[in-house]
Amino acid sequence: MVGSAIYRELKNKKSYNNIIVKTRSELDLTDHNSVFELFNTEKPEWVFLAAAKVGGIHANNAYPVDFLLDNLKIQNNIIEASYKNNVEKLLFLGSSCIYPKHAPQPLKEEYLLTSELEPTNEPYAIAKIAGIKLCNAYNRQYGTDYISVMPCNLYGLNDNYHPENAHVIPMLLRRFHDAKEKGLDKVTVWGTGTPMREFMNADDLAQACVWLMESKKASEVGEFINIGTGVDLSIRELAQLIKDTVGFEGLLEFDPTKPDGTPKKLLDVSKINALGWRAQTSLPDGLKLAYEDFLNNKDVRLL
Repeated sequence: MVGSAIYRELKNKKSYNNIIVKTRSELDLTDHNSVFELFNTEKPEWVFLAAAKVGGIHANNAYPVDFLLDNLKIQNNIIEASYKNNVEKLLFLGSSCIYPKHAPQPLKEEYLLTSELEPTNEPYAIAKIAGIKLCNAYNRQYGTDYISVMPCNLYGLNDNYHPENAHVIPMLLRRFHDAKEKGLDKVTVWGTGTPMREFMNADDLAQACVWLMESKKASEVGEFINIGTGVDLSIRELAQLIKDTVGFEGLLEFDPTKPDGTPKKLLDVSKINALGWRAQTSLPDGLKLAYEDFLNNKDVRLL
């Protein structure tokens, strides 16, 4: 999802004529030799490291080894290959789950590693923290220009619509749509509905990433920088918005026996706002676009 959004942004600017992309079937990023062979052949000038193994609460709970090991392999291979092949600039995409479970809100960059992580996504978070630290270590030791960005929860075109392993927005789009198609009288959502979350359209993130690469250096950005909307809402409010977007007319209920995850997760985006960037897409407008994408691709994006 994020990689395709960055690709669209680069293509739309019409000033980038040699964009190197590989599908998952063409290149296994967990394979060290394959990654180094690509870099040795293509010699990229810039790298956007958006690839990751991702999923929601259920997937993180069920596959902790995969989330930790695969993400470490992907980012270590690409970051090391970038250095060995003299890549000019690299942008590493992390996740807001790097922050402690009970960190003060909104989440400032300096709160990293100040207390324990949320247990349900700890393996993924540890991998992403390692990626931030590796980029920063290369900058300190070798003077590279590697930028790390921490986006809030994302949604948008080319998302994963698996009914159990997807993130919350695509998962709920599918579940409400399926309930509507089957004429069900209710949809049950995990948890109490009270956790607060921030959501940003992936195309807004792509604009921010390209803008940072074009106009900023790692020394200006710092160890890493938050990217988000600066606005949150409850999971209950989100579910109602998705219910309305899909047009499901049944009941919405919550299962409090299921985990909620972090009580609140809102990024402090004052740093990137001060540098000159703000998100543009409203959540209602973004959800309409996402549902259209789901209707066109619901049977092929079950990752």
